[in-house]
Amino acid sequence: MTIWRLSIAAALVIAAPLTARTVVVNANGYTLDNAGKLARFGTLVVGDDGRVEATLAKGVAAPAGTVVDAKGATVLPGLIDAHGHIMELGFRALSVDLTDTKSLAEALTQIKAYATANPTARWIVGGGWNQEIWKLGRFPTAAELDAAVGDRPVWLNRVDGHAGWTNSAGLRAAGVTAATADPAGGRIERGAGGAPSGVFVDGAQQLVDKHLPQPTPAEAAAALTKALAIMASVGLTGAADMGIDPGTWTLYRAFEANHRLTARITAMAGGIDALHAIAPNGPVGWSGDEFLSLPGVKLYDDGALGSRGAWLKADYSDAPGNRGLQFHSDAELHGWIDEATRHGFQVATHAIGDAANAQVLDAYARVPAATRQILRLRIEHAQIVDPADLPRFASLGVIASMQPTHATSDKNMAENRLGAARLAGAYAWKTLIDSGARFAGGSDFPVESPNPFYGLYSAVTRQDHEGNPPGGWRPAEKLTPVQALAAFTTGAAYAAHAETRVGTLTPGKWADFIIVDHDLFVGDPATIWRTKVSQTWVGGKRVF
Repeated sequence: MTIWRLSIAAALVIAAPLTARTVVVNANGYTLDNAGKLARFGTLVVGDDGRVEATLAKGVAAPAGTVVDAKGATVLPGLIDAHGHIMELGFRALSVDLTDTKSLAEALTQIKAYATANPTARWIVGGGWNQEIWKLGRFPTAAELDAAVGDRPVWLNRVDGHAGWTNSAGLRAAGVTAATADPAGGRIERGAGGAPSGVFVDGAQQLVDKHLPQPTPAEAAAALTKALAIMASVGLTGAADMGIDPGTWTLYRAFEANHRLTARITAMAGGIDALHAIAPNGPVGWSGDEFLSLPGVKLYDDGALGSRGAWLKADYSDAPGNRGLQFHSDAELHGWIDEATRHGFQVATHAIGDAANAQVLDAYARVPAATRQILRLRIEHAQIVDPADLPRFASLGVIASMQPTHATSDKNMAENRLGAARLAGAYAWKTLIDSGARFAGGSDFPVESPNPFYGLYSAVTRQDHEGNPPGGWRPAEKLTPVQALAAFTTGAAYAAHAETRVGTLTPGKWADFIIVDHDLFVGDPATIWRTKVSQTWVGGKRVF
């Protein structure tokens, strides 16, 4: 994802209100217990410290307190997204959002309307486009974008954040011509005579990114406020923010100090340089009301499948001669991992292709076993893995941080990119869990919707929202509803070093919980994605 570089002034201090005991009654309550088993309750008792005091069976008398009547609705632990991009979520919501566009023509109409409504914007920015959904069979071009906006530069990230699309004004502003070389780890899409066609893949995006005007402090604060509101509305009480810069950390610290965070954020620095700037003295642990921590660093080892930047062991089936992008040599990757782990930092590495996953596993294997166990090294996405490498997640103690909605969004594209014969290790959630690997669920928002019920639905059905394909795509990898809930609660909490604090509604943990209109464990799983959240509570306080 694009990393926003921010400079944030301190905001007005808002006193944290005290809470009193809260008693949620008439609940159809579910939680995992400390052994990972599903447990039911009828009453949830929240102490005046914002922590769970008790869960009581139906019919058991509750202590005195402020009563919240769930009216028979389902109460669940707050859901945690193990991999998202919080600032991107907010900025996307406040800019051009092409996520739901179904064609290039529809996207161009939306872009033009936004530009007309924002005549003073120096650049038109946003994202969410997907040429696969548009059925273009190719990337869009600068010339096509010129038809919507020709007077100002435009910069639009692809839905996965691994490609950007600009117009002719953007090419001029960036000074990119046919003579501009592809940077390491990136590719400029080109047309006749080598002229840039308007799309920049992976590392090449920086050629345009560096020319964008940076958000003002007020714009950044508005984006974070918007993102937190979206998260609360869909039942997210926590998220791991994968790849932040120092300015974003400063903003988060200001919101934390002023009691403006409404979700618990596990921030991961975006690369070694950002890690040095943010946490020169080592990991930043949970403190106070435990809304913010920075345990480690996010690294990238390849690109994405949709833009053919994922690094594969063999050629793409639909692009002979292309195996994607190898971002780092073995020595470079291991050097960064060694530096981070020696200083006590957790490492989370983006790897989508089978070659990239193998390289990261090899690098992690060089970290002492005791250190791996303490730090909980992670691979983010792990979408295409050589079946021979799948057991290495468990044997090395590597967390598979995966996004179920990626499988149901990617299923057709993945078959085109790889061919059916090479999908045995693709999106292999159940195989990984059965092998003993730790599994954490997320969405990669705003690449996918932040709604965790979309992820729970995809995990259980492996179908899109139209119910396709019948029976599910590669159905042997379906999860049970309990496994899916665990991925977005205890699994994500463990990946964030927070399993003693959140993830279950057991006594002593923070009372992060949601009230929803659907029982995940009864009825047709086909309706899970339609679940609506009526209330979201974090630390015993209602935030939605």
